[in-house]
Amino acid sequence: MELILHHFDISPFAEKIRLALGLKGLAWRSVEIPLVMPKPDLTALTGGYRKTPVLQIGADIYCDTQCIARELEARFPAQRTLFPGGSEGICLALSAWSDGQFFRPGAGLSMGTNDGLPEAILQDRKAFFNFLDFSTLDAQLPHLYAGFGAQLQLLDTALADGRPYILGDAPSWADILGYFPVWMCRGNIRDGAALLARYSTIVAWEQRVQAFGHGRRTELDAESALAIARSAASTVVPDVSAAHLSGLQQGSAVTVTPEDYGSVPVAGELVRLTGRDVAIRRTDSRAGEVVVHFPRAGYRVENV
Repeated sequence: MELILHHFDISPFAEKIRLALGLKGLAWRSVEIPLVMPKPDLTALTGGYRKTPVLQIGADIYCDTQCIARELEARFPAQRTLFPGGSEGICLALSAWSDGQFFRPGAGLSMGTNDGLPEAILQDRKAFFNFLDFSTLDAQLPHLYAGFGAQLQLLDTALADGRPYILGDAPSWADILGYFPVWMCRGNIRDGAALLARYSTIVAWEQRVQAFGHGRRTELDAESALAIARSAASTVVPDVSAAHLSGLQQGSAVTVTPEDYGSVPVAGELVRLTGRDVAIRRTDSRAGEVVVHFPRAGYRVENV
């Protein structure tokens, strides 16, 4: 099955997966999605999940970059690993750092200092980024610069002994997690290049991560991606081994909702509920029957 990434080029979270595809040397199809809502073609696949990116493999739809990274590793174990030396646990744990303390002040700075940001994007993100107080954003900028700089210092410290990558000699998902806020900084934050120039160790490492590339990308239109979903069948393996913790069972009508921001519930029939992942089956008039996958951590699963 082809890998189909639904994304837009200026998304820092999509840059994570593009780099993962590059590190593993994979071919993939690119479906460009709108930068702001509505996103009807994406919604047909996800049932309402609106974050970027989303990976489609046939009728299986993978949401959240943690879920996507795990799936790429599981499906392509012979390609260069994202988790060298048994580092999957520590790499995935670092997501909480990069997506939280590192990304969030960077997002605030991107919203508050990027004069070229289109008004439509700014208005959309005001509703989306509920962790930011846009009414006081200008006053918060010094604090946000300080918070972002503190995370750059942490990254610089991790690389201070001269190691080429965060975990040592081998590149990993940890490097991608550390890199994507740096990528956002250079492209979206006022004086971002000057801020990064203070950290020569980071700049040299940044170039090594950029060298992962983006794999082999070819374009695909959204209608063709929907047709692929309609003609395919999910390869999901049912497993509700963690359902006893919540009182749910296979086949339960549930919603799955991100706990941080962009908290749009996705409704469907429970197929998987483990300590690692959640998957629900749903049917759409345009996409057909699909199974939508999420990581377990960071998502609320509830009976309808």
